[in-house]
Amino acid sequence: MFENLTDKLEKSFKLLKGQGKITEINVAETLKEVRRALLDADVNYKIAKDFTARVKDKAIGQEVLKALNPGQVMVKIVHDELVELMGGETVDVNLKGSPAIILMAGLQGSGKTTFSGKLANRLKTKQGKSPLLVACDVYRPAAIEQLKVVGEAIGIAVFTEEGSKDPVRIAKEAIKFAKLHGNDVVIIDTAGRLAIDELMMKEIEAIKSAVNPGEILFVVDSMTGQDAVNTAKEFNDRLNFDGVVLTKLDGDTRGGAAISIRSVVTKPIKFVGTGEKMDAIDAFYPNRMADRILGMGDIVSLVERAHEQFDEEEARKLQKRLAKDQFNFDDFLKQIQQIKKMGNLKDLASMIPGMGKAIKDIDIEDDAFNSIEAIIHSMTKKERADASIIDGSRRKRIANGSGTTIQEVNRLLKQFVDTRKMMKMVSQGSNMRKALAQPKGRR
Repeated sequence: MFENLTDKLEKSFKLLKGQGKITEINVAETLKEVRRALLDADVNYKIAKDFTARVKDKAIGQEVLKALNPGQVMVKIVHDELVELMGGETVDVNLKGSPAIILMAGLQGSGKTTFSGKLANRLKTKQGKSPLLVACDVYRPAAIEQLKVVGEAIGIAVFTEEGSKDPVRIAKEAIKFAKLHGNDVVIIDTAGRLAIDELMMKEIEAIKSAVNPGEILFVVDSMTGQDAVNTAKEFNDRLNFDGVVLTKLDGDTRGGAAISIRSVVTKPIKFVGTGEKMDAIDAFYPNRMADRILGMGDIVSLVERAHEQFDEEEARKLQKRLAKDQFNFDDFLKQIQQIKKMGNLKDLASMIPGMGKAIKDIDIEDDAFNSIEAIIHSMTKKERADASIIDGSRRKRIANGSGTTIQEVNRLLKQFVDTRKMMKMVSQGSNMRKALAQPKGRR
């Protein structure tokens, strides 16, 4: 995501290297490159032009502090303007109403059905809601079946009326059903088309009029670039939707939709889809997105994802085991499984400041841990508990049992020893800080 844009922006800032002050002369070439980078990322021309004009107004004559250079000052100005361009602040989904009604809109292939499931799953797991998914796409082959599969995977009910070709009736009956069965959120998945047409617009307007949703979300495939922005404008003119959802931000996207869409429709981006799994959905934070566009990583989101998978009781047990130097391969395996739950590995690595550029050309597969897990599972209970007993003959047996090589087994054993040392040091440091923080009378 945004790799090319990040690279080009970094190169443009380097043009100010060695300058003691930002002037109209030395900033002109930099902003020319910034504008070119935005256009290459499929940002609307007028938006790119207005953006660089605002940056220029703020940058001219800026005194450069001794601790900074002009390039760093320019990065700060561009960062702040990007945040503003993308909406400034995070806007949550509206859940008012009993039940709260959310209407999904968008073109066919934008990811509406999958996102409907992701949103339902998020509301269920994070907010304790009881959502109902409603299948109102009566045209696309297997659309209803797809929503059923999604609902079954996340344990959420799906309302359908088999044989009915009236989406307005289906939506109205679904709300009656929700009230009877205690569903406090109704998410209506509507039909899309391969392109905007009058029939589709009239149908979704009729559903809107019939159920009066508290929230209309426009779902758009971010990989369609500037076309996504144009489609959003046409939908907004007819539906006056409340927010935008950008899907497929984990793909090979130039990012223009994320940067442009807020300015064109003046509606906030509320969510982004970051993968295929049902938990691959994030609230949209303009500040964090600007960080990532400028290659600064997104450490806050990384910590949040880690916290979601964090088991407090397990952490306490692990702390005690580390203190007693009892960390073993069973513990190591649990840590790997927690990391896997956090999402796409390359996406996670790119959230670490400076890592995005370093891993740009490296292909990190989601099955990267499979061989490690296979090796651990090929160990006996005693071997997992005490790695020191794993001699040459045991290593050969483990390699054969896991379908790996002795070299891979040796590498894992070394990684395990290094990890145990590091985690013990971190644990001891944490205990020392806690002890020092206690009042003297309690030590």
